[in-house]
Amino acid sequence: MSHRPHYMDKTSTQTLQEGLAEYYAHNPHVTPPETQPQEFAKILLAHDVGHVIYGCDTGMYDELKILPLFWWTSECTFQTYLKMKNSPAVDVMYEDMIREKGVLWLYRSVLMVLPLLIPALIPIWFKTRNRQKLLPFLEFEPLLDRSLLDIRQEFDLLQFIR
Repeated sequence: MSHRPHYMDKTSTQTLQEGLAEYYAHNPHVTPPETQPQEFAKILLAHDVGHVIYGCDTGMYDELKILPLFWWTSECTFQTYLKMKNSPAVDVMYEDMIREKGVLWLYRSVLMVLPLLIPALIPIWFKTRNRQKLLPFLEFEPLLDRSLLDIRQEFDLLQFIR
């Protein structure tokens, strides 16, 4: 699929469920959560839902951008992330990625993206300080039938989507 997915459109009126289905169809290389142990599947699915809500693709830039977006705008704080990261299931994901692509690829990709990403993250950090209404992370199910535009407006996320 060469077209830009509709879920990435800032004002997409797809439901979150529709956007998630499109995300998986557009990214067949993404690990299906249902193939993973239950503990990790829930984290993986929440991460994938984040890609849809934040309008992110699976390139290194957006993979690195989505983490601070989670930390600063959702219930997945940095401390929550560190707890989840200590899960053996999450370790398997990183090990698989390194085995598939290589550790040099990973570090090279991160280093190439950081000069572009850091200047973009600074204004996001300022805009997200003292946020009161946080996007659900693991408990996102009530959002599945709502439009992406509605979710993005309610949680003031439109400003972070290209």
